[in-house]
Amino acid sequence: MADARTGRPGALAGTGHLVRLALRRERGIAPWWILLIVALALALVSYVNRAMGTYELKLTYVELATRNVFLRALGGGLIEPRLEVIATWRSGGFLYVASAFAALMSVVRHTRREEDEGRAELVRSGMVSRHAPLTAALLVAGGISLAGGVLTGAVLVGMGFEPVGMGFEPVGTVAYGAAITVAGWVFGAVAAVAAQLARSARTATAISLAALGAAYIMRYAGDATGQYWLKALSPIGWSHLVRAYQDERWWLLAVSVLVSVVLYAVAYRLLGRRDLGEGLLPERLGRASAPELRGPISLAWRLHRALLAKWAAGVACFAAAGAALSPLAQDLLSRPSLVVRSVTNLLGVSDTGTALGAYSWYLILVIAYAAALYPVLMTVRLRSEETSGRAETVQSTPLTRLRWAAGHLVVTGLGTAALMAVAGLVFGALYSLLVGDLARDLPRFLAGALSAVPAAWCVGAVCVLAYGLLPRASVAISWTVWLLTAGLGKVVSPLYGLWHGTPLEPFHYIPNPMLGTPFDVRPALALTALTALLVGGALTALRRRDFG
Repeated sequence: MADARTGRPGALAGTGHLVRLALRRERGIAPWWILLIVALALALVSYVNRAMGTYELKLTYVELATRNVFLRALGGGLIEPRLEVIATWRSGGFLYVASAFAALMSVVRHTRREEDEGRAELVRSGMVSRHAPLTAALLVAGGISLAGGVLTGAVLVGMGFEPVGMGFEPVGTVAYGAAITVAGWVFGAVAAVAAQLARSARTATAISLAALGAAYIMRYAGDATGQYWLKALSPIGWSHLVRAYQDERWWLLAVSVLVSVVLYAVAYRLLGRRDLGEGLLPERLGRASAPELRGPISLAWRLHRALLAKWAAGVACFAAAGAALSPLAQDLLSRPSLVVRSVTNLLGVSDTGTALGAYSWYLILVIAYAAALYPVLMTVRLRSEETSGRAETVQSTPLTRLRWAAGHLVVTGLGTAALMAVAGLVFGALYSLLVGDLARDLPRFLAGALSAVPAAWCVGAVCVLAYGLLPRASVAISWTVWLLTAGLGKVVSPLYGLWHGTPLEPFHYIPNPMLGTPFDVRPALALTALTALLVGGALTALRRRDFG
């Protein structure tokens, strides 16, 4: 409502309308984040209940996890041989980060990105107050975090009833759901401050993600080194320190809420000190002269290199984490037990002598499925360049449509291979230092990682074909292709072993090179030929259809 004396909108005028608008825009994003949080919590509960069905197995796992620094730090905090403690200990570190990530991205999306694209200025021309967009963004992001925590808690409490009967007591479940929620609130507030400091959505996102990464690293380092003061300084660490299902430190939830409120106040104060579309941090000047772009590959490389560097860093971190578990896996697999039998059945091997190699390949395959997402994102980028008009502007130069697309595809293909090379080198080097031999194992891991590249290329080629034939539906098709590949593949699908593979899933044809058997090059050649055929069809369709 407007102020009766000045005619200006009230302090929060228009907030309700903006909340409804933001919820409408979030309907295709927020439900997936909430589903991810709930599904991951359930998946870990199901895994622990299935793989550690007795108290003795749980006790053995707790002893192994306590002795291994990496595994102890990954879960965070003390662990007890109880289903609810082990399950939340395993999943909590991921769920807190997922809740925080969803909230900060939502806040940036509905504040700074709206200003970047000019919609905020259009909205402010109506009876909408200066504070309404930020308030609406915080309410929506806070609601997403709250929904993730409440639904997770409700599902876990429901599992305590028949016929499931896993016995999750309500008090600890409320504490766990609340810890998930407040992690999102804190980093939603961090993003609100970053949106006032930065001049663009990209910079605001980078600041927010840097804060989230620093918080996670501090929490991890505190648990790994025993310097728990580092964990106490981390907002992610505060959620871990709540200790759901153990002694429920409720006052730490109040700390997270208090810090969130303080950051909200800072964000509103900074909002009043800047102009619309501007940021408080000084803008960094670019080069005095533009770099020379020699052709389509040079142009594509300049557009993709930042994302590729971030992917390479993430792949390297995951590969290092997986290799760091090798001593624990070797120790576990050397002891005949029900756990070892369960692991060897999962890996598809019959003896413990080859189980460590199968385990290593399993982790590299996880990275390969993730790396297959990279060409999917690059295909989405092609469509984005087309719809934004930038691709058409580029093609007003001597650069043709096919050369433009081919440049992106070359960089994407080489980038995918580079990601798997990074995975093989990092995993192989650390594995060799911990349990193997550098001269023997490093080349083996590098070759094994690169053997999965044709399958990742094939996934991207299907997406490129969809872009050439059905550009309007290509983004949805691309995401569906990757989700089906991952969901029906060796790593995720619980039915994979029952139906002996999924013939339409390209990773199904990649043999395990870590078992010492001769490498069969025919699947890689067949997948490469199929990729070339699909890409050729995509370029032909792109040349014939209307652009834009």
